[in-house]
Amino acid sequence: MRKFNFIAVAIAVVLVGCSKSDVTTNEGDRDDATINLEGNLEVSDFVWKGLNQYYYWQDQVANLADSKAANPTAYAQFIQENSDPEAFFESLNHPDDRFSWIVDNYVDLENSLAGIEASNGMEFLLTRQCSSCAAIVGVVIYIEPNSDAEAKGVERGDIFSHVDGTLLTDSNYRDLLFSDDLNYTIELATVQNDGFVRTGESFALIKEENFQTNPILVNKILDVGGAKVGYLMYNRFLNEFDEALNDVFGNFQSAGVNELVLDLRYNPGGSVQTCIYLASMITGSNDGTVFSKEQWNPKLMAYWEENNPSRLTDRFTGFLADDTAINSLNLSRVYVLTSSRSASASELLINGLSPHIEVIHIGDQTRGKNVGSITVYDYIDNEGTKNPDHTYAMQPIVLKIANSENFSDYTDGLEPDITLKESFSNLGELGDPNEPLLQRALSEISGTATAKSGVVHHPFTHTLPLPQDAFLEQMHVQLQKATATQSENK
Repeated sequence: MRKFNFIAVAIAVVLVGCSKSDVTTNEGDRDDATINLEGNLEVSDFVWKGLNQYYYWQDQVANLADSKAANPTAYAQFIQENSDPEAFFESLNHPDDRFSWIVDNYVDLENSLAGIEASNGMEFLLTRQCSSCAAIVGVVIYIEPNSDAEAKGVERGDIFSHVDGTLLTDSNYRDLLFSDDLNYTIELATVQNDGFVRTGESFALIKEENFQTNPILVNKILDVGGAKVGYLMYNRFLNEFDEALNDVFGNFQSAGVNELVLDLRYNPGGSVQTCIYLASMITGSNDGTVFSKEQWNPKLMAYWEENNPSRLTDRFTGFLADDTAINSLNLSRVYVLTSSRSASASELLINGLSPHIEVIHIGDQTRGKNVGSITVYDYIDNEGTKNPDHTYAMQPIVLKIANSENFSDYTDGLEPDITLKESFSNLGELGDPNEPLLQRALSEISGTATAKSGVVHHPFTHTLPLPQDAFLEQMHVQLQKATATQSENK
């Protein structure tokens, strides 16, 4: 069974096999001199071969052309000139690519994509204190259950301006919040006279090294004017929790839920296969109807079309990977809450469902990630043996995903039907009928919505041009180990 992860996809073909090898060339007057592709040269060789085979924009990047490897002498010199794997990888990225990255430790990558990472359980956003300020503040958006932050009493809506006694700025927040240090202390602040003032309250937080995120943060059933409304805040499409997600829908089904509010406002994406399962749980479609279509680079499109054309189409299903029957609500409409952090599989769910049922999209415009990637390892054989000489892996964009009507052009994000941004000064309690975004959805269901309920009150408008949640920032800072400039461009 194929698995697609948040920015990750494992594909049912043999991935590029780049083993330690020698390249024969001529050096000066020496004939047939041998360049050993060892160390970083071996990794750079793996980088080129992997991107040449799988990268979505391969045919549009001159240095990834097949002809580059046609002359062993020229290719060996090319690799020698690009001995820094990270810099080489970046140089091969297409200008339109906002999401590919490389890591030097695939174990950390695999854990993070499975929702296992160092975390104290405090999920937050960052915003500037003013349009011209270097100073920023963090706003807590939710707390992971069974985490240190929960135990210490940190709450949604808390604002912090200092970490370990130092004022947060756009030049130090990475070191203060996303370093390898497992401990830090946040100092709370409050809004006062259009500025932020420290309250004197603080929390000393400790990250658990292998904390397992549960993407099902809130699920409950609400009675709204006689309608049974299921509410689900779902924060990442993790295939490790497919059965738990199916159980939630089993409970909804048993309770007679006939309306659903799906909260994806903090969901950066994840497994496309899980996205298909969730879509099937909502609609009840299990007859193989097309959910989405995959568009790879020309080389791989030709390969799939010749050898396995069905590989290019993702379909609704009635069963999970282990053949467990999917619990479906058979709905003809769904209400989806989003923000600018909603991305990838979250956007795919909206786009994939839209041709089949009514999707009422409430919130803010989504991030605009209509592409998917795979984890490319340096396999040394067709048995999937990873190269023991290094732990590099790549996460390149390899495909664009369209819905059944071939629509995939939403790089600027999906616009909501009803625009309603979160107010940091009035976040509300997640799952509470009075929480502003949920309240708006419930008013649509009950027929009591008014124009006033869509008014935006958003006092902190100077958000950073960076990944706006802790998961994405950790991916960039801890795994990619990129420079600040590279991270801002991602």
